[in-house]
Amino acid sequence: MDMKNWSFLSGLRHALDGVKELIRNERSMRIHMFAAVVVVLLGLLLQISAWEWVVCIILIGLVIGAELLNTAIEQAVDICLPNPDPRAKRAKDTAAGAVLIVASAAAVAGLIIFAPKVWHMFF
Repeated sequence: MDMKNWSFLSGLRHALDGVKELIRNERSMRIHMFAAVVVVLLGLLLQISAWEWVVCIILIGLVIGAELLNTAIEQAVDICLPNPDPRAKRAKDTAAGAVLIVASAAAVAGLIIFAPKVWHMFF
């Protein structure tokens, strides 16, 4: 195996370690992962279209990616500013706000995709 492949595999392993670490230690990440599983199961059950799958997959990736970035920012801020500091609070609140916006948009898109299908199942 040449050095480029080794470097890629090593980087991939580190990235997966980061995701596993977050799932293990961050309640919000476990909630997002649970929501992703629910979306996939609903998508399979309700047989959503290819374009609806594309939207769901992109939004799941954005929410989980935003949560990863939020945690990275929070940890970096804690390292750089370990004592209470209004700048640290602002940075952390802003990163958390980004997750809130992405997750809210994903929830609205999910309602647009799934609500009519669920409605037609029962009525």
